[in-house]
Amino acid sequence: MDRRKFLGTTGAVLGAALAGCQSSGDSTTSTTTQPTTDSTTTKETTTQSSTPYSVSMVPTGEVTFESVPETWIANNGSYADMGLALGVEEPKALWLANRWHTNYYDEIPDVSVDKSDTISLYQDGISKERFYALEQEHGIDVQVYDPNFLINRFGWKQADVDEIANGVAPILGNSIFSQTYPWHDYRYYSLYEAFEKVAQVFQQQERYEAFASLHQEFQSNLDFVPTSDSERPRIAILWPASDSSFYPYLVGDGTSYKQWRDLNVRDALAETDVQDFHSGRGEIDYETLLEVDPDALMIRGHESKTADEFQESVVAPMESDNTASQLTAVQNGDVYRGGPLYQGPISNLVVTQRAAEQLYDVDEQLYDPQRVSDIANGNI
Repeated sequence: MDRRKFLGTTGAVLGAALAGCQSSGDSTTSTTTQPTTDSTTTKETTTQSSTPYSVSMVPTGEVTFESVPETWIANNGSYADMGLALGVEEPKALWLANRWHTNYYDEIPDVSVDKSDTISLYQDGISKERFYALEQEHGIDVQVYDPNFLINRFGWKQADVDEIANGVAPILGNSIFSQTYPWHDYRYYSLYEAFEKVAQVFQQQERYEAFASLHQEFQSNLDFVPTSDSERPRIAILWPASDSSFYPYLVGDGTSYKQWRDLNVRDALAETDVQDFHSGRGEIDYETLLEVDPDALMIRGHESKTADEFQESVVAPMESDNTASQLTAVQNGDVYRGGPLYQGPISNLVVTQRAAEQLYDVDEQLYDPQRVSDIANGNI
């Protein structure tokens, strides 16, 4: 096997970074080590490059690569979408592969993904054995996720993270999609700040710059967005809990809500005492929604459905419900798929275009799908 060799952060350095003390910036002091060998897997010692380079990101600190990684794993569709935009191969595994909604790429010519072989790391928890199995089968070169998520959501110990970082592949990443976790007391990154870091990892800075320019042009095309409260649409973002109750999602600062911030919507639920799902874990019913009565309902958890399938399975039952049918959004036909939890540079363009059409009756294309295709395919 002719594999790449990496110089990663040591466990001690990674542990220091995870403590959150580097929240003021990207840089952390790191010590490079040779890859280690354990009883399960062996890191190769051959190298294809004589020009190492380093990438630094909070909270994982600085990671030095001796050559460009190819095979990788990530935590969700945000980073997977970035990889697609940069022209690298799909990640071998995600936390939940079904939450990477690759149907968005139907809007982009000559860009598609076959994720039939993408492994879901989460199966009644996330085990170290699954990481080692992926390393043994595919030879993982880098892991792109925030290890604090493993510790705080899945009960891992710091020693477990250090073991995987040293025994499988270096870890670099930040939980960018949500800013509601109390343990995330260090720097967050915007979508394009994180995208730039991933571009550095895969040495695809030129494609990143092209996407950043395209995104800037796209933002300039949102000049129709109103600024006065009276003209801004009042929306409620919901996740179904049952046939007649929902988990409320308040528009926040993470990448998960980027399209709603860019379109300057009013968060109808935020103007009440309803708590965000991540904070209160509570549910609201149709009676509560009727009191709020948003202009539009954005229902999450249905991104794999077509618009027609969503209409049949979600909207039609609302129209036949005695209470739900009284909602302004239901009466006016303004109940829509609520967008993904995770979005990257390509999917953000697609879902923002869709939301602009839904909320503002936009009928022109706000970005150039062919340009997206050209950049993703290397025709910069």
